[in-house]
Amino acid sequence: MKSAVETLNPTRVRLTVEVPFEELKDSLDAAYKKINQQVTVKGFRKGKIPARVIDQRFGRGAVLEEAVNDALPKLYTEAVNEAELNPLGQPEVDITELKDGETLAFTAEVDIRPEIQIPDYSGIEVTVDAIEVTDEDVEKSVEQLRERFASTNPVERAAAEGDVVTIDLEAKVDGEVLPDGVANGVSYTIGSGELLDGIDEAVTGLEAGGEATFTSQLKGGSAEGKDAEVTVKVTAVAARELPELDDDFAQMASEFDTLEELKADSRKRLTDMKQYDQATQAQERVLEKLLELVEVPVPEKLLEDEVNTRKHNLEHHQLGQMGLTLDKYLEIQGKSAEEFDAETKEQAVKGIKTQFVLDELVNKEKLNVNQEELTEHLMRRAQSSGMSPDQFAQAVVEGGQVPMLVGEVARGKALAVVVEAAKVLDSNGEVVDLEDEEDETETAAETVEAVVDGDDEEKTEA
Repeated sequence: MKSAVETLNPTRVRLTVEVPFEELKDSLDAAYKKINQQVTVKGFRKGKIPARVIDQRFGRGAVLEEAVNDALPKLYTEAVNEAELNPLGQPEVDITELKDGETLAFTAEVDIRPEIQIPDYSGIEVTVDAIEVTDEDVEKSVEQLRERFASTNPVERAAAEGDVVTIDLEAKVDGEVLPDGVANGVSYTIGSGELLDGIDEAVTGLEAGGEATFTSQLKGGSAEGKDAEVTVKVTAVAARELPELDDDFAQMASEFDTLEELKADSRKRLTDMKQYDQATQAQERVLEKLLELVEVPVPEKLLEDEVNTRKHNLEHHQLGQMGLTLDKYLEIQGKSAEEFDAETKEQAVKGIKTQFVLDELVNKEKLNVNQEELTEHLMRRAQSSGMSPDQFAQAVVEGGQVPMLVGEVARGKALAVVVEAAKVLDSNGEVVDLEDEEDETETAAETVEAVVDGDDEEKTEA
């Protein structure tokens, strides 16, 4: 077999392959054997029909077609390996010559990973938010815990903000009660904003037995988006009572004996959270700087496929779970379809570039993934997917996704290497030491996944 490579552009090549006919012998034998099992000829046992009879009865062309279809994948792979290419996606194959007994020639156009030169990244410098946990932050955290332990007691007075009211609702559009427009015994906290616009004003000041009517745009149901006349009747009013902030509360709400210990733990947890956020922010900004240093051509077909995948995942998975259509989502975001398409393309380009650059860094730095790192990554991915580790591991193995997980961890390690070499300052001008981050590689893997998989923007916006 002879093969040659023609570079069409930095991300696409054309392979030209010529194969002497004798190299097709195994595929021709396999073709005769397959046809033998599929056809019946009078006077011959099934599977024992001579090749010349198959040629006479069904045509040599049918045999050649079967043989070529069998041989092409192997010949293509051999040519790719010989040329040391890194193909992306499926090739576009065109048979240019097929002479029985002489030659098979074909071309295969395919996208390839571009050659990337990783520059010196040791000079990267980024600024991140300083870690600051104020007394106000701690008080807010404790207050949120206090809210969870609030109790309600019935009161005989007009409802006010913060009260929990039990209400009956009836919604009409054009004077007709909607089929799904009646709800009784609904518990609602005034000021929470969890129901219809206008309901807070309607029920505030009403006592048990009181009734009011207001107009509101429906957020869901059979008349979603339409203005409805809503009648609300208050059947009960209850006041929320918060527990006293003392040692008894600390013992009830936590494993601590005193309120001061509870507050100290809240401060530590808030500090840990801010350290995690700071590390993630550093990784994101270092990655941005790294991508700015590297010239990365992006294959058009790969980009098109990535854009379509991101749009499909957003529309049919993330938005579907929220009960939103793409049009409704764009309306909420205040974006046009053109703006959305442009942003999706920009994110897809960033994701592809990130993968290419970090994969090249993995090779350059000779980074390996050990079993412990892979297991830790698998455990986290299982947790985020809602599956048990055993279930997730089985699904990964059965789906042939182990190399994908290895790649995710390796890219995380590559980004961690760049972050370690970078100079990271906080907004106060202090040097940030990220080496104490226990899960630096796994945190970096999460950062990379968000960019590569397209979860960073969509999750934030949705």
